[in-house]
Amino acid sequence: MFSELTNAIANINIPADWVGIRVVKETAVNRHVRDGLPQANGKYSTKGAMLEVLVNGCLGYAATNYLDIASLQAAAEIAYKQALVASEWRIYDFRETQRPKVVGEYQSPFVKPLDALTPREINDLLVRICQTLKVSDKIVQTTASFSSNEKETWFVSSNGSQVYQKFLSVGAHYGATAQDGAIVQQRTNNGWHANCYQGGLELLKQDGLWDRVQQVGEQAVELLTADECPTTRTNLVLAPDQMMLQIHESVGHPLEIDRILGDERNYAGGSFVSKSDFGNLVYGSPLMNITFDPTVPGEFASYNFDDTGAVATREYVIKGGVLQRGLGSLESQARAGIAGVACARASSWNRPPIDRMANLNLEPGNATFEEIIAGVENGVYMESNRSWSIDDRRYKFQFGCEYAKLIENGKLTKTLRNPNYRATTPEFWQSLTKVGNNSNWQIYGTPYCGKGEPNQAIWVGHGSPVCLFANVEVFGGGS
Repeated sequence: MFSELTNAIANINIPADWVGIRVVKETAVNRHVRDGLPQANGKYSTKGAMLEVLVNGCLGYAATNYLDIASLQAAAEIAYKQALVASEWRIYDFRETQRPKVVGEYQSPFVKPLDALTPREINDLLVRICQTLKVSDKIVQTTASFSSNEKETWFVSSNGSQVYQKFLSVGAHYGATAQDGAIVQQRTNNGWHANCYQGGLELLKQDGLWDRVQQVGEQAVELLTADECPTTRTNLVLAPDQMMLQIHESVGHPLEIDRILGDERNYAGGSFVSKSDFGNLVYGSPLMNITFDPTVPGEFASYNFDDTGAVATREYVIKGGVLQRGLGSLESQARAGIAGVACARASSWNRPPIDRMANLNLEPGNATFEEIIAGVENGVYMESNRSWSIDDRRYKFQFGCEYAKLIENGKLTKTLRNPNYRATTPEFWQSLTKVGNNSNWQIYGTPYCGKGEPNQAIWVGHGSPVCLFANVEVFGGGS
């Protein structure tokens, strides 16, 4: 592929200052079973190229699903004309320094290839999961889903870049809905499609799978007779599967530099963070250490290079509670004068790369789960996101979880249903009191982070330990 693309770059005839070609080849599989009956067995493949050109300090884009020289030339001409016309109103004078030469490769770690099981074997596994979830007649619906993805990308440029990356990923989801009269409760495995990772089919059937499936079904029934979550201000302990959503919504999105610059304001929203906050804003307590880390093996959004070729490195975005840098590409960094990260990412070949979070992780502290719970006299422990609501500045929020336990005198006691909590972002993170250690640090992911016009749904990963927050407003479903 590199020889064909390098030849294309050499023969594209436009008077641009820089030209880049990014080719993406992707095959995705989705399987879904409900109540033991297959509902969907889908597979799609796609392949195409995005042409990017730099003209008079302005970047232009055009895509094609034909990779012959004539089609690439036609796309380059469209991108050139687009950039040339737009350059009259450019807001920043971009240079080739925003697209440095880079050479390298990356491949997801895996043990079993994605074709190690037949479609029938995967469907049989999903059917058995649904059957195992059916622990009672009060379980009125069971679901189980599987997805896999193989994606290859090639990036070449007129200044000599050559980057190849191959991504293998697997996602699995299952859950049960229980009903008793007017009371309906749902329990899933760590929230909606949270178990997404890079790797092969070794991720599909892991140790303890059937015990966990049984537990999910039993907890769905357990919630039917549980007490409603109380409405109060109290200590809140969040499991890693809920911390994933907390980090994503109240740290990831507000730190995207294009939102801070106003680029996303009409669609995805802006941010309460301003350019002057970097290096100054006390975002959270001294225990808050957040890293942008696309180097974690197996985490959903790991890579060595972003989609413009920028080299991906582990960086603190928040350290000791203080805001350090934003989630912004090389061009966003240049525009804003803010340190960023290698995060220009595109969802497919027919989308241009934009500022996206990737792996955004809360670094572990030094407390075991047992120590965190034992130190709480009164509080609530919550697991697995169920609902989320946050304003377009990512400042005020309220989130709901599937499952909770009351904490009394340092012990987990009664099960609670419909647990929710609300706060503002700085208030919440500044109340961070204890951070779990490596023994309870877990990673999760989502394939559905949406942003951009036209919309791009992209892979994101988040790692976190169990965390304790003080004096948080919690409430039940009746509030």
